[in-house]
Amino acid sequence: MGKARTGGSRWLKVWMGVLFVFLYLPLVVLIALSFNDAQRAVVSWRGFTTRWYGEVFQNPEILAALGTTLVVAGLATAISVVLGTTLALGLERYTRSSVLDSAVYIPLLVPDIVLGIALLSFFSVIFVPLGVGSIVIAHSVWGTAFAAAIIRTRLRGFDRSIEEASLDLGVKEIPTFFRITLPVILPGIVSAALVVFTLSIDEFVIAYFTAGRTVTFPIQVYSMIRFGVTPEINAVATLLIAFSMLLLGVALYLNRGRTAPAGDVPAGAVA
Repeated sequence: MGKARTGGSRWLKVWMGVLFVFLYLPLVVLIALSFNDAQRAVVSWRGFTTRWYGEVFQNPEILAALGTTLVVAGLATAISVVLGTTLALGLERYTRSSVLDSAVYIPLLVPDIVLGIALLSFFSVIFVPLGVGSIVIAHSVWGTAFAAAIIRTRLRGFDRSIEEASLDLGVKEIPTFFRITLPVILPGIVSAALVVFTLSIDEFVIAYFTAGRTVTFPIQVYSMIRFGVTPEINAVATLLIAFSMLLLGVALYLNRGRTAPAGDVPAGAVA
């Protein structure tokens, strides 16, 4: 029995290793080729260089698209976090409706191309001009659902008796929220903001349908790659991967505890 269990564990580790290679080997190849000193034949190694990263930051089109994307991601994140926090509180505290629970996550289940077409049709019907504003609204639709899902994980283990004690001591509901509830769920809020910000930067399909003449960073990369893969594009992709992994790593670190401990309340919050 012990030998069989050891053998099964060994094969499981081998299988996991194969899966990780399958998932991450293309990214490793892309990152390596971003340092390739070749103008066109990017699959043929010609030597090590970092000049493509310098050219990326000297390309005005890329910088303009990156600036637009950061503005869109920042606004969409702010809207999503505010709406997602209130939505998470409402679903977790004031309703037990399975229908509402399911409805919140529909934007996450609908394919991006369907959601993009639906939003484009909606903006056309209500005469909303396509541009930065329409992209922000579109990203906020699914961003709110992501934020609500993440913030709810911090609310599920929250000891509400602490809030009740604050109310019994005469503190009103709004001050109680800012002095007790908010500090406890703040790691979840920050984690949600980082995830939504990262996904907004990476998102292409919905932005493509709702951008009009506005060019975001993923749209700019798409327009560049239509003429062939170059080391400059690999450098752009590498920078995007590094930035996304950094933000997601911070988000996972802040939300490493899926529930808020009962005693996780700032000292002196109830006074």
